[in-house]
Amino acid sequence: MLQSPYVTNYLTQHFADDGFATLEGYERLGGYRAARKALTQMSPDELIELVKTSGLQGRGGAGFSMGTKWSFMPKDGDRPKYLVCNADESEPGSFKDRIMLERGSHQMLEGILIAAWATGAETTFIYIRGEYAFPADCVERAVAEAYAKGYLGKNVMGSGFSHDVRVTRGAGAYICGEETGLLESLEGKKGQPRKKPPFPAQYGAFGMPTTVNNVETYSHVPHIVDKGVAWFQSFGTPKSPGTTVFGVSGHVARPGLYELPLGTPLAEIVFEHAGGVPGGRKVKGVIPGGMSMPVLPAGQLDVPMANEFLRERKTMLGTGGIIVMDETTCMVRAASVISYFFRDESCGQCTQCREGTGWMNKIIDRIERGAGDQGDIDVLLDVAGKMEGGTICAFADAAAWPVQGMLRHFKEDFVAHIGARKCPFPESFEL
Repeated sequence: MLQSPYVTNYLTQHFADDGFATLEGYERLGGYRAARKALTQMSPDELIELVKTSGLQGRGGAGFSMGTKWSFMPKDGDRPKYLVCNADESEPGSFKDRIMLERGSHQMLEGILIAAWATGAETTFIYIRGEYAFPADCVERAVAEAYAKGYLGKNVMGSGFSHDVRVTRGAGAYICGEETGLLESLEGKKGQPRKKPPFPAQYGAFGMPTTVNNVETYSHVPHIVDKGVAWFQSFGTPKSPGTTVFGVSGHVARPGLYELPLGTPLAEIVFEHAGGVPGGRKVKGVIPGGMSMPVLPAGQLDVPMANEFLRERKTMLGTGGIIVMDETTCMVRAASVISYFFRDESCGQCTQCREGTGWMNKIIDRIERGAGDQGDIDVLLDVAGKMEGGTICAFADAAAWPVQGMLRHFKEDFVAHIGARKCPFPESFEL
């Protein structure tokens, strides 16, 4: 399900129409009208101010102001400037960008074109995760259509502005979703995050000034340019305006994508839009924004899905990938799966991350198989605490947070495992 009947969906409302994926169908629905307006009626500074005033936050997980990020791009100098579209989407529980690439590539390309005019970028690199073979084919087709129509290349729409788009496929590394790890991979190097400063706006792709945003973030831009700030801010909350696409998976009757205003209560998304837990079972916990975000217990599902409210519950919106776990779920096993993933995906640069992810997985697995003791819980908390805030990128934080969340809300599962010397949840999923 790509749209909810409860709100007007501007990102996904035409996805059910196969024509939206083609240039002809997208133009028929008003596509590239906003880009023409931007290139012929607005200056780059006006565009940056418009997007900044709109309050559009990055939808890739960090939630940083898109307009502010654009303003960091140097306005002078002889060096070429680049944009990067982060389409790596490797966060478990997240799958919205895949559908937007398959069914809304031109919407994303129009946003990229507007961003290029605003920042003076001459080339955009769209970096797509290696497993997304079909989405990458869809993007390459859309890029070819845009070149053929004169929406990319030299003298776009007769404006005198030129812009090129290059599609690059990754090799399946989670760390390449981090923007500087992506830039290293884009340059043909091992995907490892860079130390900052310098930041990408000063030294990005191939050493040139670069701005990185993700698929959904670019896709909002044409609608803001076309309909204005007041319209965009009529959705969402004062601090988190607009809609976002929530991906709901796990123990729900109707898993799928739901475009809803930011600030929609988590309980409404789980029980009304996604149909609740099948079989009459109860919710035990919900991960609100992809696997790296700390879990929330059933008693906290009243929280509005926007960062200013989620931070009060010691979690974050992340990518909006909602993972629902019912009362049969063993949280020790869930933590084992999560810790294994982060152990396997660490790039290994930083000691806290390389060693910490391995130790957390080893200890959790020991508890899960019935060989743990009470001291293991204290060691887990100590290791997770030492991983936060001291590494090149936020990967170590993202690995530590889920474990901290599990122990904050479901410590009794770990204690029961240790006491019983086996898993006390016979109906839980198998490892």
